[in-house]
Amino acid sequence: MNKNIDTIVFDLGAVLIDWNPDYLFKKIISDESERRWFLSNICTPDWNEEQDAGRSLKTATEVLIERFPQHRENIKAYYDRWEEMLNGPIEGTVDLFRLLKEKNQFKFYALTNWSAETFPIALRKYDFLHWFDGRLVSGEEKTRKPFVEFYRTLITRFSITPENSVFIDDNFRNIGPAAELGMKTIHFTSPENLDLSLKELQLI
Repeated sequence: MNKNIDTIVFDLGAVLIDWNPDYLFKKIISDESERRWFLSNICTPDWNEEQDAGRSLKTATEVLIERFPQHRENIKAYYDRWEEMLNGPIEGTVDLFRLLKEKNQFKFYALTNWSAETFPIALRKYDFLHWFDGRLVSGEEKTRKPFVEFYRTLITRFSITPENSVFIDDNFRNIGPAAELGMKTIHFTSPENLDLSLKELQLI
């Protein structure tokens, strides 16, 4: 067992929670190419990240409706029906989280890009979000990954020693700043690969 590691930091979306706009928009836009176009050109990942960084859902919706009034109903659906984008926990990762927590060896923190207005929905739905010793939500902090100040806030607020911590994220872009600050990192691709990485680090 690796006694040097005392802290594990999880990303949430696509690591512990299966969130994808497709789950909603498959119900709304049946044609795949039309749906891909809408999510690539109107309700884009870049637009969504502005809400992750603190912009209000109301403002975000109004900005797009002003630019694309012909898509008003679909734009409104993005946040009016946001909960339908949640497909539940990624059970394999939750099982690993539970296994690690049962060891009583680690502190656990969440570092997530998430709107402050939608995060309470996830807190209500998923008990494992209450297993963490602390959570840092980008929408509440008004900054997000991969900006290094977000990681520094995590480290200072929760008195984390970077060299004694592991950071897990599915977005390779978000791995770099954690590594630069001295954290060990795992690029999440599946629960199975996470299991292998944790075993290589002698954490399970």
